[in-house]
Amino acid sequence: MTSSTKFEGFFHVFRDIIRAMHSVTDLQEVIDVVVTRSAGVLNAKGALIRILNRETNLFEVRAAFGLGERYLSKGPVTTEKLLAAPSELNKVHIITDLWHDPRVEYPQEKWDEGIRMMVDVSLAIDEHMVGLIRIYLTEQREFSDDELDFIKTVAMQCACVIERVKHMENQESHFTHLATQVDKLSSLGRMAAGIAHEINNPLAGILLYSSNLSKKVPSGGALEEGLKIIIKETQRCKTIIQGLLEFARDKKPQKAMTNINDIMESALGILYNEFHLQHVRIEKNLSKDIEKLFLDENQIEQVFINLLLNALHAVDDSGLITVQSAMDAEQNSIHVEVADNGCGIAAGDIKKIFEPFFSTKANGTGLGLAVSYGIIKNHQGDLRVFSEPGQGTRFVIKLPALVENSIGKESP
Repeated sequence: MTSSTKFEGFFHVFRDIIRAMHSVTDLQEVIDVVVTRSAGVLNAKGALIRILNRETNLFEVRAAFGLGERYLSKGPVTTEKLLAAPSELNKVHIITDLWHDPRVEYPQEKWDEGIRMMVDVSLAIDEHMVGLIRIYLTEQREFSDDELDFIKTVAMQCACVIERVKHMENQESHFTHLATQVDKLSSLGRMAAGIAHEINNPLAGILLYSSNLSKKVPSGGALEEGLKIIIKETQRCKTIIQGLLEFARDKKPQKAMTNINDIMESALGILYNEFHLQHVRIEKNLSKDIEKLFLDENQIEQVFINLLLNALHAVDDSGLITVQSAMDAEQNSIHVEVADNGCGIAAGDIKKIFEPFFSTKANGTGLGLAVSYGIIKNHQGDLRVFSEPGQGTRFVIKLPALVENSIGKESP
């Protein structure tokens, strides 16, 4: 075979591999092309690809060409069996001694298959081995530099495919999870609304009659104390029901041009006594360059109050809560932060705090943050949390800074 013919063969293999990479999202189709075409252009008996199973940490056969079933039925292998040292990543390893090379498992099966030489090259992503290509030959021979470069380039292409497919699978899994959560929340909202309406009327009756009775019973007696407990617990139930209704209602924001700093000042004023009684300090850093936003003042104030109360419950006496706002001209958005130096949130709870009914507080309903998250999303914004146990918590709100002439163009 002439040099030009060999190069032409390499070119056709690369073309087929790249075409497979861009035309399909299924990793299997790509690696089937790799083993088939690579074995053919190198005049090899066959080829095999092993890929790391991240759950078992073992390398499993995922594609093979030209090999017998008896050999292919052998199980997965460990990294140590395929890679002697990390420095061998991306290097071609030529095996001529099938009987004594530590990489070779089941040498008798290979010999019976007519194999007399093997060529290995690892598939690596960011210095981590994710797979291996092995070429099987029926006779020992020298490989040209061009052939070795071809094998290494094919390995690089395979590693890129694995990385791309892995990323796509992660994205698909993430979107599937989000879709499931949306369905669950939608069903939960409908169920919550139905339950809330059914329970609200009986609760109102209980609260009315117990309040009337408490005015007629002797003062200081056990009956009065019992009625006070009934009234208190009924009011707590009504608060939970109201939260359920707010969560289920998905009320469309009644937006108007408003200064978000004024809303924060109002929320701080409402909670002033709470902060004063607990000796909690408030540090404000509200930017004077903040533009007015197109938003629902009442709903945003509800979000701020929820975040401030969470911060208040997280800090000890004499704790510190910081609020700040800033304009991000580059992203045309406004950021508002509420941070505390309190107990922080456990790593396992971070992903759950915006879920309805999840609460770390003994008497919490678990609806405050879920409702707040929904309100910010309805304003086309984003609400994120950053926290470490013992290091405090920081909630960050990002809202789009819509200019006045774009108000009428906002999508419903």
